Amino acid sequence: MSLFVMKFGGSSVGDTERMQRVAKRIAEKKEEGHQCVVVVSAMGDTTDDLIDSAKRLSDHLPAREMDMLMTTGEQISISLLSIAIQAIGHEAVSFTGWQAGFETEANHGSARILNIRPDRVIKALDAGKIVIVAGFQGMSEDGEITTLGRGGSDTTAVALAAAIKADACEIYTDVDGIYSTDPRIVKCARKLPSISYDEMLELANLGAAVLHPRAVEYAKHNSVRLIVRSSFTYNEGTVVEEESSMEQGVVVSGIAYDKNVARISILGVSDVPGVLAGIFGALAAERVDVDIIVQSGSQDGKADFSFTVNGAEAERALSVIESTRERVSYRELTSETDLVKVSIVGAGMVSHPGVAAEMFRVISDQGVSIKMVSTSEIKVSCVIEGEKVKDIIAALHTAYNLDTQEQAFVGGPQDRR
Repeated sequence: MSLFVMKFGGSSVGDTERMQRVAKRIAEKKEEGHQCVVVVSAMGDTTDDLIDSAKRLSDHLPAREMDMLMTTGEQISISLLSIAIQAIGHEAVSFTGWQAGFETEANHGSARILNIRPDRVIKALDAGKIVIVAGFQGMSEDGEITTLGRGGSDTTAVALAAAIKADACEIYTDVDGIYSTDPRIVKCARKLPSISYDEMLELANLGAAVLHPRAVEYAKHNSVRLIVRSSFTYNEGTVVEEESSMEQGVVVSGIAYDKNVARISILGVSDVPGVLAGIFGALAAERVDVDIIVQSGSQDGKADFSFTVNGAEAERALSVIESTRERVSYRELTSETDLVKVSIVGAGMVSHPGVAAEMFRVISDQGVSIKMVSTSEIKVSCVIEGEKVKDIIAALHTAYNLDTQEQAFVGGPQDRR
């Protein structure tokens, strides 16, 4: 008998028919003799619908009340799934995040998990029940309901797997594993049998939506065996582990992209100690995440530098920088939106020179200029204009020998309409 944490995303429980399919899948695991803890997201577009309802009422959305609102989506899912499982003859019990023991920071909207006390979960498992836990939510020390941010159900599942020492954490989604790139763009994308934590963390941070970065970090730190598979098929999934076996001749494991990038440039900044600390310290204080930073050489005591932020944060970043002008002198502040960051990731890049040069060649052949570049041992990222991003991803996929003859599987039968 093994202990599994099974996480199902919103598309997997998008309606009652899919909910029944998921209940059957869980029951089959239980009937094989395993213990099951299930983490569930809100159904389909429920979260977006709740946000839209709030926006129709007010332009100002209080963070506390939004957390109160947003957590209701997962509570609907866990109740319905528990009912569906009981309807087919198995004992099940549903718990909210706080009932399952998730203690978090008091930071509404993007709280981090501080501790998990899974006593009620373990007691229910010992009683032979299937346990259904609401993802994405917890409670602060002062009794406030909090949410973990978008994608937080992945983090809930992995953190709970670590807390109860599960044998594996299975993430069920609408694709049957982790692919070399988005299979919705490249139909001949390669499904990876395994991938290292470090590679997966890079891909997740660079825009691959199949796993949340915090979940991968948690899995790596706690050595949680993580498996990504489809809720619509019984195909073998992808194992995320410490070291993955690299296929011969494959240097790049995956290609990711982020379509919501803005570049901000500060021109004519005094090249003296403390200037960058002042600007980026102000951005950090306002919780604006900065990604790629590039500084030009100094001339006449002045320097130019650019950095990227999420497109939704561009206006706020500009406002923060403008507020520092009394302390930081600069000539001009500019911004450019609707950019895309395309990235290649692979542990094999460490020992293979010329990988970045090939990426630059492919992008150049598409007639696209590279605006910014960022590298690490296992990734290269290029910021470009977004008009030809799909063509570039497909060309990179071919250039790095990632194309296969098989067609990637995405979604269930009703998604093929």
